[in-house]
Amino acid sequence: MQNGSITRSTRSHGPDVWEFRWREAGADGKRKHRRMVIGSIAQFSDKSSALLEVAALRREINLNDPRLSLQPVTVSELVNHYRQRELATDHTWKTHSTKVTYQGYLNKWILPRWRNYTLSAINAGEVELWLRSLPLARATCAKIRNLMSVVFNHGIRYQVCSGNPIRLVRQSAKRRKIPVVLSVSEVQHLLNALALRERTLVLLDVGTGLRMSELFGLKWKDVDFDTNEISVVRSIVMQVTGPCKTESSQKPVPLDPYLAAALQAWRQQAKYSGPEDWVFASPSVNGRRPYWGQQIMRKVIRPISIRVGITKRIGWHTFRHTYSTLLRATRVDIKVMQELLRHASSRVTMDTYTQAVTAQKRKAQSGVIRLFRVRARVHATEV
Repeated sequence: MQNGSITRSTRSHGPDVWEFRWREAGADGKRKHRRMVIGSIAQFSDKSSALLEVAALRREINLNDPRLSLQPVTVSELVNHYRQRELATDHTWKTHSTKVTYQGYLNKWILPRWRNYTLSAINAGEVELWLRSLPLARATCAKIRNLMSVVFNHGIRYQVCSGNPIRLVRQSAKRRKIPVVLSVSEVQHLLNALALRERTLVLLDVGTGLRMSELFGLKWKDVDFDTNEISVVRSIVMQVTGPCKTESSQKPVPLDPYLAAALQAWRQQAKYSGPEDWVFASPSVNGRRPYWGQQIMRKVIRPISIRVGITKRIGWHTFRHTYSTLLRATRVDIKVMQELLRHASSRVTMDTYTQAVTAQKRKAQSGVIRLFRVRARVHATEV
């Protein structure tokens, strides 16, 4: 049986880290030394606490040892194994935002409830009842359910467990609340009250539907003023630059001449306007990074929206929902809407982002009523 070893290693930058070292067969069948960073000394104060994090990994490298076959694996051990294999900082197959989101769900919701459960003790019905009891939106509960399923599938892939009970868990992702959407007049009032920086940000967002991570991830070289197009090639989350959300997200975005003029006006005033500069570069870090979008929303845009009489609680995604709804109001073809919003499927466009505005509802209702009125007049004539 191979136990591996935990060693403390120094880094040129940052605190020391704990490393787990072991041997495993390589592609040529020969046993080779492997190592994996478990975490920093700030996360694990001593060797014994770091050792607890690799329990499932030690089980994996001793997979054929009969002495381990009778020892049950806990959810905590499986989660630690998943983190080491899938959520490590040097793994690039998941975006930074995905890693942060997954870590948050694991730490705040999944582990506090299921940490000490053995994998065989996880019951689909109990998980389903637990999800329904959480004070969260249905979509968030669905994401937690999906992450639990991903973790169990990971266990099956590495032969840590033999089944996935979460696949039987039912959890709707249907919204309980209608997303906040601004009217045309509310957008106009807000734009008129904002200073140049915030006005440009909101105008560009409500006029293109860019996600916050894409909006603040723009560089001037991404904006082609000759063809009036924006190339969305990166996103930035918590000041970490990474790829866009999906392949569809990277499609070019048309830039209306009015939006192009607004961007040109901002560029003339911006301190950083070179091709490699961020469109919304922060002077506080000498333009090396863009502004923090949430800080601008919280400290500037949201207070001003309240001042101009907007009672809805808005965020950056409000402008994306507004853009989608206004597209629908102007009778844009659903396929064109999908392309503009850069969704992978038109179902997402219709089900999640678009709401029929009041004028459309009234017109549709009036069309039905007119049918009744015509039929009533015909009967009156016959009598």
